[in-house]
Amino acid sequence: MSAAQPFPTEEPRDHALDACFLGPYGENDTLLEKLLVEFLRDHVYWRRNFHPEDPPAIATAAAHHPDYLAFESRMRRELHQLSAALKRSVPFHSPRYIGHMASDLLLPGLAAQMLTLPYNPNNVSEDAAPVTVDLEVQVGLQLARMLGYPHDPAQPACAFGHLTSGGTLANYQALRLALALKAFPVALRAAGVPELPLPADAWAAFNLSTADGIALLEAWQRWLAAQTPAQRAHWLQRVERERIEQRGLAGFFAAHPQLRVPLVLAPVTAHYSWSKGLKLLGLGRDQLELLSTDGMRLDPAALHDTLERCARELQPVLMCVAVLGGTEYGTIDPLDAVLDARHASRRRGLDFAVHVDAAWGGYLATLFRHEDGSLRTRDEVAADYTQFPTPAVHAAFAALGDTDSVTVDPHKLGYLPYGSGAFICRDHRAMALLAERADYVFHAATPADYLARYRSLGQFIPEGSKSGAAAAAVYVTHKVLPLDHAHFGRLPRATVRAAEAFHARAQRFALELADCVHALVPFAPDSNLVCLALNPPGNASVATANAFVRALHDELRCDPQQPLQTREFFGSVTSLRPEMLGAAQTARILGALGLDPASFVPGDDRLLILRHTLMNPYLIDRENGISYIDRYFDFLGRRVRALRDAAGSRP
Repeated sequence: MSAAQPFPTEEPRDHALDACFLGPYGENDTLLEKLLVEFLRDHVYWRRNFHPEDPPAIATAAAHHPDYLAFESRMRRELHQLSAALKRSVPFHSPRYIGHMASDLLLPGLAAQMLTLPYNPNNVSEDAAPVTVDLEVQVGLQLARMLGYPHDPAQPACAFGHLTSGGTLANYQALRLALALKAFPVALRAAGVPELPLPADAWAAFNLSTADGIALLEAWQRWLAAQTPAQRAHWLQRVERERIEQRGLAGFFAAHPQLRVPLVLAPVTAHYSWSKGLKLLGLGRDQLELLSTDGMRLDPAALHDTLERCARELQPVLMCVAVLGGTEYGTIDPLDAVLDARHASRRRGLDFAVHVDAAWGGYLATLFRHEDGSLRTRDEVAADYTQFPTPAVHAAFAALGDTDSVTVDPHKLGYLPYGSGAFICRDHRAMALLAERADYVFHAATPADYLARYRSLGQFIPEGSKSGAAAAAVYVTHKVLPLDHAHFGRLPRATVRAAEAFHARAQRFALELADCVHALVPFAPDSNLVCLALNPPGNASVATANAFVRALHDELRCDPQQPLQTREFFGSVTSLRPEMLGAAQTARILGALGLDPASFVPGDDRLLILRHTLMNPYLIDRENGISYIDRYFDFLGRRVRALRDAAGSRP
């Protein structure tokens, strides 16, 4: 621990977190073992009591047969080898790990997932998972409440959410739903459905708001229900022939030549899953238009200019993506400004969905929610922090409830096992457009009841078979730690405070080692992710600065050829690019580091920086008086001096 900063004793220990994790030292091993043994025995008793009149199918004597013993021996050997190999895994559990977006796992989720695995539920439908399908639908409502979406299933416009393998698939689901809802009014017009309030032309139909599109969908459903069975079959078939899901992208836009293929707008900081999603959906990478940023946050002026151009050129926009906690820098886009831009765009006849990629920052929303689900004021939130949240960050979280859909990753800041991402849409009624029927797993009729409708979950999601154990893990965790500031919020609270301490320590580090290195936090943290840019004094070359950071990262990365214990800390790197930063931010950052913008290597115009994900709640260990943040900067200082000395010794 650095002598320059005494250990902070004013912050009381939060004992409510002591039982949350297995712990960096495995401190809660007895608790986890008790849970696992108890519920394994419970599972065995469930099997024995299913039909107790059935005799055991495996004889007691089988355990002594040579073939049985040989199988057991082979199994033990392979499991021991696997266990030995896994010791080379990345130590996510340790407060010495501040690299990628991973940390220790919450015990409620870990235990619930392990408890559920022997039952092996398949959440494709209630026939294969009568318990965990309901849990997954409930998880969607839990997350909807956290985001400020309507979450009462008794209300027609209730939100809906489901789990995915991760944020990438959740983002893809957002694209699917937005395209289906945009294209459906166009199909109704093309089919010539009578007596409905159809828009005047295909452009107007494609640019209905989400609410108006859903209202038209419901009007169609009511009209259809009033027809005779023969008429119903006729009109169903006629509309289906015109839908984009039937025609495909090429056929749909060929049938409507006045419509251009829509764009998806996203900041240059957007995750690469958006490029993958557009390619997977068939729209193509060319339809993804990346917008410039201001301080690595979407620039509202760039969005306004783009929307004005699109309206002028009659270029449809499918969706605008805003990022709530970028995976590279943790920055938070101005969601309120994005919604304002859409409102202004509607007056020009151009409308689009607003999706929030909150794969990283979604669970930070717990900091902004009272226990009754209402929004906390900025002053209420800020009382726990030095800088967080800025007015812009608070405004962004306050605007979440007015967006159309959100991606959240429980396996990131939810501290749950991979893979459990989540997709949540504000109004579940649009999901009817994604329904796919398979007679052998789904019932023919669509139930009117919300929960009953989604028990055939496979109709609506991109996957077919999927584990119900993940749903159990997320559901139980949210029940043990409700998604508000007083419960689950205690976890992100600890880590945001750690990020503030890290930022302050980085600024002291820059002063203390000014003779060894130029150090700069390029963007004040919006969340619990902090980057650090470094350059040796007297150096103006970006290439040399990058080599310097690579040498530091070599001491921070996991090397499978070296024992884990040879690493004091684990970190990650990312890069800053002028086309992402813009001219003003590029000049600011390079100027502060003493770098010449002309020294960028052609074809590789990027500046490497260290990236630190501060999600371990034990970074400040008050039980033992240890700050791993101070220890990290002590380590980094030693490595910087060693690199300086090595460079000075070269001829």
